[in-house]
Amino acid sequence: MNDIVTGILDTAGREPDRVAIIDGRGRELSYGELARRVNAVRAAMARRPEDTTPGGEHGRGPAGTVTGNASPDRGAENQDRGANASDQGARDPGPGAGEIGDGVLFAVRPGVDAVVLALAAVAAGGTLVLADPGLAPDVLAARMAATRPGWVVAESLLYTLSGPLRGLARRRGLLLPNLRDPLPGHPVRHLHTGPWLPGVPRGALRLSRLLETSAGAPDVSEISADQAAAVIFTSGTTARPRGVVHTRGSLAAGLALFRSVFPLGPGDVVHTDQLMLGLPALLAGATWSLPGGGDLADELAARKATHTFAVPVHLDRLLRRTPKLPGTLRYLLLGAAPAPAGVLRRAIEAGPEVLSVYAMTEALPIAIASAREKLAHAEGDLLGAPLPGVGVRIADDGELFVSGPHLARRYLGEEPLEEIATGDLARIEEGRLVLLGRKKDMILRDGVNIYPGLYEPAISALPGVAEAAIVGLADPETGDEEVVLAVIPTGDYDEALLRRALPAIVDAPALPDRVEPLGSFPRSGRADKLDRAALRELVARRA
Repeated sequence: MNDIVTGILDTAGREPDRVAIIDGRGRELSYGELARRVNAVRAAMARRPEDTTPGGEHGRGPAGTVTGNASPDRGAENQDRGANASDQGARDPGPGAGEIGDGVLFAVRPGVDAVVLALAAVAAGGTLVLADPGLAPDVLAARMAATRPGWVVAESLLYTLSGPLRGLARRRGLLLPNLRDPLPGHPVRHLHTGPWLPGVPRGALRLSRLLETSAGAPDVSEISADQAAAVIFTSGTTARPRGVVHTRGSLAAGLALFRSVFPLGPGDVVHTDQLMLGLPALLAGATWSLPGGGDLADELAARKATHTFAVPVHLDRLLRRTPKLPGTLRYLLLGAAPAPAGVLRRAIEAGPEVLSVYAMTEALPIAIASAREKLAHAEGDLLGAPLPGVGVRIADDGELFVSGPHLARRYLGEEPLEEIATGDLARIEEGRLVLLGRKKDMILRDGVNIYPGLYEPAISALPGVAEAAIVGLADPETGDEEVVLAVIPTGDYDEALLRRALPAIVDAPALPDRVEPLGSFPRSGRADKLDRAALRELVARRA
């Protein structure tokens, strides 16, 4: 099976009445209803903008009306309504043209609507581009220029917060692209969830109205497994955003790897908001339970969950409050950051089988090891044996390189990938990977990758700052990292002004926990380069 959507719809065809999804409020959605909703939205998104379809707002114009400063090339009338939506992307070539389908700027919070819309967009030939709140404006603009979205799929409230209430949202630290017109001069179509609110464009499709219609099963076989399904931005600069381009085939291969080592089947309940675990549940005929924002242990018990996922730092907090997890829970998957030994021990004592996943955005997953195996390994962090079909090699400098069918197709605007440098130093012992450390200076906090070099030049350019450096200090109890901004101040330095200026140039997940003014930075070598290791020691002593 080389396609995600086909696999889920096949499951729906076999057992339409089985519960597919439980939403955050505990409401159930069957596989049959999931398939019906995906088909209805897919059919609407595959129609061309000149086609009049149900679902527009209050008769304000044809549903799916194109907005933006440029007029769309309307083409011949009465085109095949089943045409691939990615055909529109050919009308306005630009950076990345020819390597991704019609970009779908996606701003819907995790939930049933998000699952339906994401599956439908991919089934229609679209490429998901997540609208990350909290990004600096220049970074947002660069990402929009690189992906040139042809669709915006968003909650109506976010249209309001990115339009009429943009000033209020900015003051609250929420930075969003202008969802009405994310790339001026480039036409887009709109689909929103929730009621109409100020800021929602005229003629935008409304999800609830689309779901009142029905559509036949989509013929997704015409869309190649090499079609881009998602662009996931990991780092980069405003001049060259670093977008990881995953195809339908690479994502399906990654899901198959998860299923091969993470036993799933009908009757299992997977409690997570992670797509790469929720989708395997649907493919296996299990139930995907979406968190409702309450206490995790209480939700696991109420849903009778058999599988769940946690970031080590979050699990540490949970187990300090609730040392024992519900007896129905058989598997606990850890990922996003290394788990300290103390967290692993408490997780084992909590009851379920604990598995730790080694993965990266470009290759999901790479290896999996049990908590007991990791604790028994004396030196380094045991990652486990590479999963079936995953290729690994260790370069001369000790860096781990990975390849395989689950590998992302490319970085946006770059040549196809044959393998990926992980940035990690590792060795192979008896066929198993052992992590020795990170090659680069990336910081991990709360499961988010933070790249200091992306922000330091802009911070150094602020008034009162001569030089800036960001370092992470690992918490030995949780494995999470405190983010510390060290600055060399000038005469007009004011920390309050600095903190107020940071949200405009630093992504929200990378904002520092602490600011440390120093007289000078430690340096090394003939070039007097910044010695980050020494800087970490220095700011640690000042905590």
